[in-house]
Amino acid sequence: MASQPRIARLVGAINIGSFRISAIIVGITEEGELQVLGSGNRQSNGIKRGYVTDMDAATYAVRDALEKAEKMAGASVEKVWIGCSGAGLSSEIRPIEIPIGGRRIEEADVEQLLLAAQGSLQPDGRTVLHAQPACYFLDGADGVANPKGLHAERLGVDIHVMLADSAPIRNLTEAVQRAHLQVEGVVAAPLAAGYSCLSAEERDLGVALIEMGGEVTNVAVYAGGMLVGLTAIERGSSNVSDAIASSFGIKRFQAERLKCKHGSAIASRTDHREMIGILGPGEEQVGPVARGTDDRGQVPRAELISVITGELDELMGEVGRSLDAMGFAASKGARSRQVVVTGGGAELPGLADYAQSVLGTPVRVGRPPALKGLPEAHSIPGFTTLTGLAMYAADDPIDIRHIGPGYTTTTRPGPIANILRVWRAAREYF
Repeated sequence: MASQPRIARLVGAINIGSFRISAIIVGITEEGELQVLGSGNRQSNGIKRGYVTDMDAATYAVRDALEKAEKMAGASVEKVWIGCSGAGLSSEIRPIEIPIGGRRIEEADVEQLLLAAQGSLQPDGRTVLHAQPACYFLDGADGVANPKGLHAERLGVDIHVMLADSAPIRNLTEAVQRAHLQVEGVVAAPLAAGYSCLSAEERDLGVALIEMGGEVTNVAVYAGGMLVGLTAIERGSSNVSDAIASSFGIKRFQAERLKCKHGSAIASRTDHREMIGILGPGEEQVGPVARGTDDRGQVPRAELISVITGELDELMGEVGRSLDAMGFAASKGARSRQVVVTGGGAELPGLADYAQSVLGTPVRVGRPPALKGLPEAHSIPGFTTLTGLAMYAADDPIDIRHIGPGYTTTTRPGPIANILRVWRAAREYF
């Protein structure tokens, strides 16, 4: 009987969303394989649109979610990576160049370039979450993965910088620290989700990632292997539930149940004949009767779907305008451009077909990869960012803020290889 792979180290991650707080503990084997040991989640408390609004409630929710994951894993962690979906996230690409003088590029030149890029970081009072080298360029050539050994007059690199408002990040960090945990790093949710549900080829060719959370929808554009644009829309799946509650005069939990059980983004010819009950099994009517119901407390499914699509029309309209503003040109016939929708809101049946009809470009639903040990209940779009956090932590991509003089390429190998690992590629091929 084959022995089980030995776990070399543990990675803990917590995704702090407005709808749920989820935690995962992943073991990394000596061969670099990721194995999910435990995961847990609970309803989010003390969080509003990605911001901490109640420190005590947020801390309790974080601790509770992680304890569930630790109980399943049979192990505990003291350090965690946390995901952030709010806090005024923004993404920039900053090109940096240095003169070479036509000679052969050495490793010291690449080091000097990255140190120059490090010195150019000026967040203007904001917090830098990530500052990662993406593609090198020299003279008239761009998209160079490894410039070492080439001759050039000038050597440059595109640095992907992710910024966030400082105070909200400090609040998120403190909520986790008060749960007696150390924060390894804060990862922007769109970056983590991209690790989880986008292929390297999609990121290289150009893809838009729509991460539809409870109260925030992040619209990110990838091109040339890196995230090149990001817009946050303060609308999400909770707005759909609120619209249902308002239209029928029912409570939010009833509206959420209706959406999950009977909701869809696509109407069918039989919806007007299908009657659905407002109350759940064994639930008694308290207060006024829901608007539009018959004597049995039922409404046509068509009315529910009409409310859902009405709210989605506004959200997808904003998504389309955001994509146009970032140059994605989804509405200009760019049929080859892929759109991926993920997050808890993507669990609504028919959402991909609906989004494709509105945006006019191919749309698919992004789900977590089939990591070993990942529970089936967590292999859904709502846990894409959580698994991406663990994958990001395992990959440990280069960040120029942590590069000092004499920096060498002896980084720890991870299971994910992509264009951001240019230093690793340099060691491998030269």
